[in-house]
Amino acid sequence: MTDDTHVRDLLAARIGGSGYGRDTKIYKFERIKRAKRDAIAARPDVRLLDFGIGENDEPADPVVREAMKREIDDAANRGYADNGIPEFKEAAARFMQEVFGVAVDPAAQVLHTIGSKSALAMLPSVFIDPGDVTIMTVPGYPVAGTHTRYLGGEVHALPLLPENGFLPDLDRIPADVRARAKLMVLNYPNSPTGRVAPPSFWKEAVAFACEERIALVNDAAHVLLSYEARESFLATPGAMDVGVEVHSMSKGFHMIGWRLGFVTGNPLIVRALGDVKDNCDSGQFKAIQKSACAALAHHEIHERARAKYRRRLEKLVRALAALGFAAAVPEGTYFLYVRAPRGAGGRVFATAEAAAEHLLRAHLVLTVPWDDAGAFLRFSVTYEAEREEDEDALMAALAARLSGAALVF
Repeated sequence: MTDDTHVRDLLAARIGGSGYGRDTKIYKFERIKRAKRDAIAARPDVRLLDFGIGENDEPADPVVREAMKREIDDAANRGYADNGIPEFKEAAARFMQEVFGVAVDPAAQVLHTIGSKSALAMLPSVFIDPGDVTIMTVPGYPVAGTHTRYLGGEVHALPLLPENGFLPDLDRIPADVRARAKLMVLNYPNSPTGRVAPPSFWKEAVAFACEERIALVNDAAHVLLSYEARESFLATPGAMDVGVEVHSMSKGFHMIGWRLGFVTGNPLIVRALGDVKDNCDSGQFKAIQKSACAALAHHEIHERARAKYRRRLEKLVRALAALGFAAAVPEGTYFLYVRAPRGAGGRVFATAEAAAEHLLRAHLVLTVPWDDAGAFLRFSVTYEAEREEDEDALMAALAARLSGAALVF
């Protein structure tokens, strides 16, 4: 065992300083993984019903995989991609026009990223100095907030509450926060609530950003899984003046793990992000970018994904509603966000995490708890099922498993 004193005394405060690794607090998803392993080990003869997986359950479309097979053998694709190849930028611009009716200049307003996560991690570096504020909604994806704090900034959380339709109440942001805020990161369609922001909200958000002189970022990773109208916030008048939208090749195209996305919108933000990115990575493999061009050109891929996950959500809603959950088909994403039961069989759950742990350990039903703005459970319909009959069998198993659980809401 080596003596870690020398290195430990050098560690940055942002990751815990000399106390790094000694915190007994466990990241939520790691706790879920551990509880999942323990539950399976305790009852190896019972199938786990896994509604916790948050990634697509099928590989990329054959047309994308065939393109990858061709491109990977093309010697022209060797070498660094830097800030992206023109073909991908042009394909992304055509996609924005054809799907959302939004015109962007591929050279000045599109930047490829190694997934949407890296884009959200880098964007605070474009804006945040020590003491500045990033406004973010909760529950939500924390990466931009984490990097804001790394840079010496602060995060102001906006709770997403059912009484406000899971939209942030911008009027409740304190004046001192507004004065120091430089960045507002939103996420619609929202993960995990499933809410799609209406045009009226985007009009309000753009006006707020203009008035308060704040840059606006929308994480649109789930936008192709919008079950009514699919809209880009960039279609809002004035949006191009204040912000950018982050898109992902993962959710709508089944390209989970390929690590590719793009940022589009305000040209100065795109340019500045490109400079930050140029000092962080050397671009995604060109063959992956060229394969993604095929995906962006074949709209039937995301249409099929949209139909599949909506079908599964409708089935899950029926099953959960019959069990007493207040469930309704979400407007977007492949997540169903429902109030957690308050108890079961005489037990009282103080938090969603306690409810989720009970469902897992007692019934081998895995969900993801959220306690950031009320006690909710997130069910994902990205479970593995090859046929619709397999989906129906899973719903029947869920109903049978929980019908005698005596859940209290």
